Amino acid sequence: MKPPIQLAYLICFSIFFEKCICKSEHDQVLSITVSTQEHVDTMQNLTSHNETVLWQPASPSYITTNSEVHLYIRSTSVEFVTELLRKHGITYRMLLENTPALIEMQTRNDTSDPRSGGVFFERYHSLEDIYYWVNRTKQEHSDMVKVILIGSSSEKRPLYVIKLSGKRGEVKRAMWIDCGIHAREWIAPAFCMWFVNYAITFYNQNTEITEILNNMDVYVLTVMNPDGYKYTWTTDRMWRKNRATNKDSNCAGADLNRNFDANWCTKGASDNPCDPTYCGQYPESEPETQAVARFLRSHKDIIKLYLSIHSYSQMLLFPYSCSYDEIPNHNELFELVREASAKIRRYYRNNYKYGPGAKTIYLAPGGSDDWAYNLGIKYSFTFELQDRGRYGFLLPPSFIPQACNEALLASKIIALHVIKKLNEELP
Repeated sequence: MKPPIQLAYLICFSIFFEKCICKSEHDQVLSITVSTQEHVDTMQNLTSHNETVLWQPASPSYITTNSEVHLYIRSTSVEFVTELLRKHGITYRMLLENTPALIEMQTRNDTSDPRSGGVFFERYHSLEDIYYWVNRTKQEHSDMVKVILIGSSSEKRPLYVIKLSGKRGEVKRAMWIDCGIHAREWIAPAFCMWFVNYAITFYNQNTEITEILNNMDVYVLTVMNPDGYKYTWTTDRMWRKNRATNKDSNCAGADLNRNFDANWCTKGASDNPCDPTYCGQYPESEPETQAVARFLRSHKDIIKLYLSIHSYSQMLLFPYSCSYDEIPNHNELFELVREASAKIRRYYRNNYKYGPGAKTIYLAPGGSDDWAYNLGIKYSFTFELQDRGRYGFLLPPSFIPQACNEALLASKIIALHVIKKLNEELP
C-alpha cells in the first residue's frame, strides 16, 4: 500500500475512533478519588460546571482530601471531564456507563393499579400514581386510614399525610415518617408506600407492627417535595431541591432539608440559590417546610418519634447534624441505631454506618431531624437507604424490597423501644 493511501486510512480511522469510541453517547457517573488539596480545588471547580451533578457529597464544600466523589456527567462533557482528571493525575473509575437505560428501567411501570398486589410496591411511581394510591388506600381501608391535607407546595400541589391507626380507641401517642424531601431520592417515597402497605396487610398478623399500631398512630408524608419529584419524572432526573422561584436569581429551588430553623444557613449550607444546598431566604421560607413544621408543632405533645427517609449511603443517623454538640440522650439513640445496624447486617447481610449526623458524615444545618429534636421529639432519626454508590440515586426497582425491608426493620426496632419507654413512664 502506498504511503499516501496508508496515511489516509490512518486519518480516517483516527476520526472514526474519536467520534465513535472516545465520545460518550450517554450520561455517566464516575467515582473519583481525591487525594491532595490540589485535587480538592480541581474537583470543587469542576463540580460548579453546569454539565455535572454532584451525587456524593451533597455539596462541593464537603469535598476533602482522601475522599471519594461520585459525579454525574452529561454526555456532552464526559470527554472534557475525563481529560481534565487525567491531566491533574486524579484517578477515577466508571460507576455507571449508561444512565438513560437505568432511568428507563426505573420509570417503566407494568401496572399503576394498587390492586395488582405486591408487585405494585416493587416499582417506582409517578406523583400522579402516588396520589391515586393515597386516595385508594383511604377508600379501601377506612377503618385504619385517614388522609390529612397539611398544606401545598410552591406550585400548589397537595401535601397529603396518611394517618395509620390500629383498630382500637384513641391514643395520645404518634410517630411521624416523611419521605422524598430530596426529589431525586426515589427509594424514599417507595419506602413510605411500602411501610403503609405492610402496616395494613400485617396488622393483627405480625406482632411487632400490631403492637406499634395498637400503641400509637403513624403519620406518613409520602412525598414531601412533590414539585421536585414531578420534575425528576418529566425534566431532570437528578434534581434535588423544590421548584420555588428565587428572587433576583434565575436558579430555582431551595433545599428543604436546609430550610428548617436548626442553626439555619451556617456552615454546611449555602446562601447561593444556584447551589444544591441552598438554605432558602429565611427559616421555613418554603411552603413545604412551613406545612410540616406547622403540623409537627400542633402535634408536638403526642408525636414521640420522628423519622426522615433519604438516600443514598446506608446510614442510620440521629442529631445533631447542625453542630458537633452531643445531645443529652446520645447514648440511648446510639445504642438504638447500633442494634438496628447489627440486625440489618444479620438478616440482610448489608452494612449500615450509624451515629450522630455531623460526626458520621458532615455538618448539615437546617435539617428536619435536628429541628424536630429541638421541638421536643427526643427520638429523631434520619435513615439513608441503599445503596453505597454502585447505583446511587438510580437504584434499580429490583432493589426496592430489600432496601425497604432494611428500613422497616430499623423502624420497628426504634418504635418498639419508644413504646416500651413510654409505658415505663406511665404512673
